[in-house]
Amino acid sequence: MTSALGSAPTGRDDQVSSADRPARPTPTRAHRLRWARAAGTGWLYVLPALVMYAVFVLRPLVLTFQYSLYDWNGIGVARWAGLDNYVTVFTDSDLLKIIGNAVVLIVFFSFIPVALGLLVASMVRRITTGAFGTVVRTILFLPQVIPLVAAGIAWSWLLSSNGLVNQALRAVGLGGVARAWLGDFDTALPAVGVIGAWVLLGLCTILLVTGMSKIDPALYEAARLDGAGPVREFLAVTLPSLRQEIGVCLTVTIIAALASFDIVYISTSGGPGLQTTVPGLEIYRLAFSQRQVGLASALAVVLMLLVLVCVLPIQRLTRGEKP
Repeated sequence: MTSALGSAPTGRDDQVSSADRPARPTPTRAHRLRWARAAGTGWLYVLPALVMYAVFVLRPLVLTFQYSLYDWNGIGVARWAGLDNYVTVFTDSDLLKIIGNAVVLIVFFSFIPVALGLLVASMVRRITTGAFGTVVRTILFLPQVIPLVAAGIAWSWLLSSNGLVNQALRAVGLGGVARAWLGDFDTALPAVGVIGAWVLLGLCTILLVTGMSKIDPALYEAARLDGAGPVREFLAVTLPSLRQEIGVCLTVTIIAALASFDIVYISTSGGPGLQTTVPGLEIYRLAFSQRQVGLASALAVVLMLLVLVCVLPIQRLTRGEKP
């Protein structure tokens, strides 16, 4: 006789036990081989780029760090120096001044072009369509097309003692202000900064205008319905929506400021004195003129670290989706 307990319904007759469920299909060997073949094909496509990157970027970085640990003239036998070259970089007053010059140029090469770019982009964002808009974008981007060597030469003529800038000042009765802008100890570095700001303003403006064209017009309409004026509209809608574009502008221009060489070399050659000497120019002089390859390499490593210290926080702050 069957017990009542054994014959009682459990209410789970309609459920399938875990043992009776079909096993989840596992990838077959053919599938694994197909996936591995696809992955291998992908690596083959990027292999040439990886090889070029390793040869022309990673290898020079490793060698630069290696050279920075030696006292070497580039020809003879290298002598182990340890961290002596880095100590020199951080204790030599001239080298510290040179690094300080690069930091000052960040204001002119980065902050001023981005700030003016925001202002100019806000003014021209409504006229960026049609033929007139094309002309405006071309004029703004023109400094990026001109070779920096040519720009440096042209600005050297403009800022010379008898250049167009001083002639204009004398014409309006400000002859007492006229000077050799690139040869004066007080104005040489700001004058170089003005050249860099002129070169990078067009790039920042074009990037910001492109970013503004992607902002939903409904956001501006909503801001106007709420009674927002032009300034409030810019602060509440435009500026937050351009976070990523501003981050790109700051990254590119800060790197340009810290790695500047050609404009300084052509316009002032680092003078007068060390007023406009920047790390890139000093690395060139130390390595090829003074034959201090180890010290030049140490300064290059410090410059790379300075770039990372300035750029990485900006990338972190501006990363993320647009509002």
